[in-house]
Amino acid sequence: MANVVIVTDMLRGFLEEGYPLYCGARARRIIPNVQGLLEQELAQGSTVFFLCDHHTPDDPEFKMFPPHCIEGTDEAEVIPELAGYGEVIPKRTYSLFFNTPLEEKLLRLKPEKLIVCGVCTHICVLYAVADARIRGYKVEVPVDCVASFDEKAHRVALQQMESILGAKLTSFKVSQIKPPKFEPAEAVLSGETSDVYFARTIDILRHEALNPVATMEVFPSRAGIFCGIEEVKALLVRVLPEGNSEVWALAEGEEMDKKEVVLRITAPYQSYGLYETAIDGILAQCSGWSTAARECVNAARGIPITSFGARHVHPSVAGVMEYAAIIGGCVSCSSVAGARLAGVEPRGTIPHALIIIMGDTVKATIAFDKYMPPEVARVSLVDTFKDEAEESLLVAQALGEKLNSVRLDTPGERGGVTADLVKEVRARLDLAGFNHVGIFVSGGVNPERIAYFTENGAPIDGFGVGSYISGAKPIDFTADLHEVEGKPIAKRGRIPGITPNPRLKRIM
Repeated sequence: MANVVIVTDMLRGFLEEGYPLYCGARARRIIPNVQGLLEQELAQGSTVFFLCDHHTPDDPEFKMFPPHCIEGTDEAEVIPELAGYGEVIPKRTYSLFFNTPLEEKLLRLKPEKLIVCGVCTHICVLYAVADARIRGYKVEVPVDCVASFDEKAHRVALQQMESILGAKLTSFKVSQIKPPKFEPAEAVLSGETSDVYFARTIDILRHEALNPVATMEVFPSRAGIFCGIEEVKALLVRVLPEGNSEVWALAEGEEMDKKEVVLRITAPYQSYGLYETAIDGILAQCSGWSTAARECVNAARGIPITSFGARHVHPSVAGVMEYAAIIGGCVSCSSVAGARLAGVEPRGTIPHALIIIMGDTVKATIAFDKYMPPEVARVSLVDTFKDEAEESLLVAQALGEKLNSVRLDTPGERGGVTADLVKEVRARLDLAGFNHVGIFVSGGVNPERIAYFTENGAPIDGFGVGSYISGAKPIDFTADLHEVEGKPIAKRGRIPGITPNPRLKRIM
């Protein structure tokens, strides 16, 4: 069964300036995500329905809201970026099911799940999820594909969808990672990074001329986000014999349960036995990083997270760590190596060093704008010499429309970044006419800090997370032999034979 994607109210009246219920710049930011989601789902055979306000001129709803999206007007049209991606179903109320043919269409299609996106999160999206869950449908809501004009209501609605209605909150960005190009290091291929007892085992088996086809299964010690399988696959491609091996696994970025078999290798044992240490280590570290990133992403409820953790790990693993963070849901990372692996553009701001050397935040920001290519976002660090609100206004006045965001990274010695500080900076920028300038927060950010900001209504447009991701505890993985030459076998405490897991897909 394929999925059904329900897109609510992605209309010109809500997403284009000049109309009375324009939802703002934050709502417009989800447009490319929704477009990508629709293209992905349509390629997999899913059906797309646009549930759209088509009001009559005397609609009772206009007693609460200004007249909007009246049928036959430009306001009631799907925005040009999404036009043509699916069937439009008019609606008169918040409900997508009341007096519409949607229910009949879903009964005919029998979808595996409904994916709900669009605006506004706390109005029509929330009612869509509630109506669907009441009817027994599995529902997913990609948090980076929904938005509202009211950020606090947006966050509350997402929480209600998850905790009260039982919808699954997901991230569309996670599924957009391009397959990376990993190259196993010579030290890994030679066995230098393996536990010595595996090297000795292979040596003994060669002398004894023993090389049976054996099945090894790998499982984690705790639940989390499965990451590292693409790097493991790159290793196995180099060492497994063609035509006499097969590999089954979960996909990169999937959720995994405690002790769930996530990887199964069947091949002559000597071809892969030396690499058990490397396989466990890759999965352990990458899954730990990815799981920590997902915790931050879940706490942020759609506010983008960028990995800033490269400075906290050895440079030889910085790229892999930040790739894992992106698999976990970060939109990008600060290191070039990590961004290259994930197929995204690296993101960063202006460091304190440039500002201190140039002696002035405005001068440093102007220099950044002068020499950086236009595709690089203009994000100014505003806590070096002056009050954050003051520096924000100064750089905004200097760059005008070219300034994308200001970054708050106030050190702990000065009290750190607080929700009240963010609100003040936002208010000062808005009063001066710089509504387009976003606010990016970094410095000691973790899920608890993110929750603090969101619960206190701090208008933050992005977070930079460093050591919470880079310093994440690895998830231990265990590898066991379960079959030798087709005969079920296992160590004491484990069940002999193949462990069924219908979620595994053959990858080699």
